[in-house]
Amino acid sequence: MNVQCNEKDMNTLLNFKQQLTDPSGMLSSWFNQHYDCCEWFGVHCDNITGRVIELNLPCHTIPSTYTERDDKSNCLTGQLHLSLLHLEFLTYLNLRNNDFKGIHHYNHKCKGMSSVTPHPNDECVKLSKLNYLDLSYNEDIVIGNLHWISNLSSLEYLNLNGINLHKETDWLPSLAILPSLVELHLDSCQTQNIYPLLQYANFTSLRVLSLSENGIGSKLPIWLFNLSSDISYIDLSKNNIFGQLPTIVSNIRSIKFLDLSYNNLNGPIPNWLSQLEHLQELYLSDNTFTGPIPPSLGNLSSLIELDLNDNNFNGSLPSTLGKLVNLKSLGVASNSLTGIVSQTIFASLSNLKRLALGSQASQTFDFDAEWVPPFQLQRCSLSSLKSLTIGYSSFSFESHDKFWNFAQLEFLSLGYNVIDGDLSNVLINSKVSWLSHNIWRSGFPRISANVTLLNLHDNSLSGSLSSLLCNKMKAKSKLEFLDVSHNNLSGGLTDCWMHWKSLLHVNLGHNNLTGEIPQSMGLLSNLFSLHLNNNKLFGKVPMSLKNCQKLWILDLGGNKFSGVIPYWTGHSIKALQLRSNEFSGNIPSQICHFSSVQVMDFANNTLSGAIPDCLHNITSMVSNHATFDLFFIKIYIIDRMMTFGINVVLPIKGNELAYHQDLFYLIDLSSNNLSGTIPLEIYKLNRLQSLNLSHNQLLGMIPQEIDNLHQLESIDLSSNLLFGEIPQSISGLSFLGNLNLSYNNFMGRIPSGIQLQSFTNLSYIGNPNLCGPPLTKKCTQVDKSDNIKPKGEDNDDEEDESEVHWWSWFYMGMGIGFGTGFWVVVGSIFFNRTCRHA
Repeated sequence: MNVQCNEKDMNTLLNFKQQLTDPSGMLSSWFNQHYDCCEWFGVHCDNITGRVIELNLPCHTIPSTYTERDDKSNCLTGQLHLSLLHLEFLTYLNLRNNDFKGIHHYNHKCKGMSSVTPHPNDECVKLSKLNYLDLSYNEDIVIGNLHWISNLSSLEYLNLNGINLHKETDWLPSLAILPSLVELHLDSCQTQNIYPLLQYANFTSLRVLSLSENGIGSKLPIWLFNLSSDISYIDLSKNNIFGQLPTIVSNIRSIKFLDLSYNNLNGPIPNWLSQLEHLQELYLSDNTFTGPIPPSLGNLSSLIELDLNDNNFNGSLPSTLGKLVNLKSLGVASNSLTGIVSQTIFASLSNLKRLALGSQASQTFDFDAEWVPPFQLQRCSLSSLKSLTIGYSSFSFESHDKFWNFAQLEFLSLGYNVIDGDLSNVLINSKVSWLSHNIWRSGFPRISANVTLLNLHDNSLSGSLSSLLCNKMKAKSKLEFLDVSHNNLSGGLTDCWMHWKSLLHVNLGHNNLTGEIPQSMGLLSNLFSLHLNNNKLFGKVPMSLKNCQKLWILDLGGNKFSGVIPYWTGHSIKALQLRSNEFSGNIPSQICHFSSVQVMDFANNTLSGAIPDCLHNITSMVSNHATFDLFFIKIYIIDRMMTFGINVVLPIKGNELAYHQDLFYLIDLSSNNLSGTIPLEIYKLNRLQSLNLSHNQLLGMIPQEIDNLHQLESIDLSSNLLFGEIPQSISGLSFLGNLNLSYNNFMGRIPSGIQLQSFTNLSYIGNPNLCGPPLTKKCTQVDKSDNIKPKGEDNDDEEDESEVHWWSWFYMGMGIGFGTGFWVVVGSIFFNRTCRHA
């Protein structure tokens, strides 16, 4: 049966609580009525004596993203009363990471104790049994001296990290006399005096010494290397320590962890470092060490972490590092190393997870193309690289800030990975930044004026374009290529385009953008390609776009634009994509002056009237020599020219095929209210490959001249009012892979031919007066065409067949040519991986 807690100890705890503010109720179980203080939160008693032996009250906070200090609004606050030190059997005291404002003592005999800089005398501190004391990260506490700690003769662990000790000039003598001290943590304490000339510090039991981030600003102390032979951990990083490492050290042979990084140490690496056979972690980065990396470091067989980054080491990377088979992290970047780095060094490093390479001098990496590394990296830092490509992987990184800090990097390609991260606080500086096909989320990154290409296609970015486009730069932007398509962007198109006059290609497609096209887009006089498709944009297309005289590709499909067809978009236009909008009125005859157009897609609008009879003036579709000169952005990267071009994606039977060499010549006027006959001039477009006039109210017959369209691969004239016989000349279209003449009023025998035999009855369904294969209706010897009534008159007995869905023809068999249902989606970007020398 456990003994209840000692009454004296309970009163000491209640006095301690009385002076505190406890916003989270951490000490809510501490009250008189509950007489057994051994059951209070954070209190642990001896089961036999009932005396309090442990007090464990750390505050657990979430590290702040925006400030250096954590949010401590739920932590204990007030004055820290040293009355706790009168718990004479206390062995463990942990008040870590609270919000105490100073140290105070209630006893009148300790008048010398200040609430801010206490100077307790021996009478106030007599805790001979305390072996663990952690007051760390109570940042508002300032201690004037540590003499009182010298009375804690049993102390083994002392952690005062983050406590202000700048007024304590004799901290070392006060602590060095603690005979049992094993661990000493004084990080970020402003302990500037480190006694550099002292020979011995008398830390006879010390194994862990951590004095990082104190701004010491002196040479390495002599006593540091004359510590106990049991010392296993030394951290003096971030202290502005200067000078050289001693040439001879004999007393720290058991050390496992040594961190001297972020100082001003210079000179060569001494030989004794290579003799520390137990050393597991060695950090010497961010100093000014010189000379070669000692090959003898390969003798440190226990080494797991080796960080030599950011020094002035020269010579070649020693092959002996390949002997460090336990190595998980290797950093030798940002030095002046030369020579060849081959895969031989890494052949045995199967445990390697983090690798930092890259030299300020000329260094060559020689790896066989088929070499498979024996390791799988979790982190890769290549700070001096100018080109980095990582694709088709699933890596992630904890610190985006460090990852993007490639000052020399001109080409960065991280496309087609599974990177999930937030770019909103990232500054991108690489000339080419190819970040597509990942899971980047939240808002846009900031980009420097140096960025020429930014591709964030197919991610999960959200927010508005203004965060990217409306932040003024100090220097003139060089951005030429911008692709943020297939994200979750919202808001308007913003009216800040005047700051981006260097743009050649803009793709904002497949987002949730709303509003009208701003007038400032007309200021993009160098624009070649503009893609606003599949958003929620509306209004009329502004006349200001006529200023974009170099515009080749304009894709406005899948929005709610209205008004007339924008014929003022320039005679240089090669692909005009307006499908699935609310354009109305007649098709303007001015489009016949688009002599270079190859893709004209006006499908699924409310256009009316006749098809212009001047389409044969579109010389690009008539000339035997017409070609689609793909637009390439050429960017000079490092020592070679790289090309990035526009291609066109054609969905075929549900599959998207990218055309980046020979573009389709296409006219799609389907799903409108067009009337009249199909002009004969359309059959003069001998380069036409896809013609879709379906779902209109067109009249007339198919002429024999249809065989002039000898490049035709797809024709859809379904759901119109066409009549007459299907001409036999259609069988001469040897490339035809898709034919849909359903739901018209054609009559007579279906022509025969090798190409036509591949089509099923779905190509002809809804024409009750057609006969012959593939239909089941047989043809008679005498064609009784006199009895045929035009569609629209009384044909009630055929209504049952017209009930079949109009799109059922999609299931027809395929021929030699391409598939069914052609329409153009202009705007995908392809990356030409072939690098051409300038």
